Amino acid sequence: MAITLRHWMFDCKLIKSQNFKTPIICVGNITVGGTGKTPTAEMIVGYMKQYYNVAVLSRGYGRRTKGYLEVKTTSSYRDVGDEPLQIKLKYPDALVVVCEKRTEAIHRIEAEHPEINLIVMDDGFQHRYVEPRINVVIVDSTRPYYEDDYLPAGTLRDKPESLDRAHYFIVTKCPVDMSPLDQRVWRMNLHKIAYQRVYFTRVIPTPPVAQFPTQNVLNEGDEVIVMSGIGNPKAFISDVKRNYNVVGTITFPDHHVYSVSDIERIVAKLEKHPKAMLLTTEKDTVKLRRSRRVPDIMRERLFYQPVQVEFLEGSDVDFLGTLKSDLEGKVHLDSVPKR
Repeated sequence: MAITLRHWMFDCKLIKSQNFKTPIICVGNITVGGTGKTPTAEMIVGYMKQYYNVAVLSRGYGRRTKGYLEVKTTSSYRDVGDEPLQIKLKYPDALVVVCEKRTEAIHRIEAEHPEINLIVMDDGFQHRYVEPRINVVIVDSTRPYYEDDYLPAGTLRDKPESLDRAHYFIVTKCPVDMSPLDQRVWRMNLHKIAYQRVYFTRVIPTPPVAQFPTQNVLNEGDEVIVMSGIGNPKAFISDVKRNYNVVGTITFPDHHVYSVSDIERIVAKLEKHPKAMLLTTEKDTVKLRRSRRVPDIMRERLFYQPVQVEFLEGSDVDFLGTLKSDLEGKVHLDSVPKR
């Protein structure tokens, strides 16, 4: 009822959304937990920065600070959030900003950084105070929203009807052999308006990277202990099992802050399996890279798994090229009704 009332107030203009001169791409979802927003946002930033001066705007979930902050490569994840810091480390020349009040942040970006001509707003689909040029909505194929329920019984944090405001859908974590029938089911549930597009992706692991200088290497088939603190770790663990001999798993909640007892638990696992390397996600290693709590046994055996997004056959054609055309007004996005 609260969500319905809030949307009704925006739809009736009792609460107003703001338009900005800088085009905004919003990457969001309608569920909690890991749907793959950050890899998608990184993919968009990596492509668009060839043509635009790109800024990334995030709330900075889980940070201990408040207000407007520009993320530096030297920032602490406790101050700016783990995902914004991950993006900044990957694209150090991009402006990355955290602020819980997105309209205030966009005004400051436009005033203080006039060179910025594109903003990618991470996790802002519910933040209707901002009217983006394009809404890219991420949907997890392993947790169909149409079979889900609202918090706390399920993972929905918004009404499925709000998907009418989407311009693009990206269905993530798809199996590589996803059938045309499964894709058709997703299209039937998602594609309600003529100009909406549906894409199907999977995450491709790339070669593991040592977080700290080490003599150790990690080869396919080696023993690993999988550690993760992400929203939905099942897909990550499943991918690791395809390439390595998993002898243990350690999972923490999303945006977890590692404590001394957590480190002790990890060390105990490593001591139990002296040949195993510790393999984690890129988001987790952001939180461990500068920690003085990390002992030598972890430093010598800690690797992280970068990922890339791959589009499956059967997706609509050329997501990034079409997205750029939409920004330039070459596609009639205004035909999608505002709701």
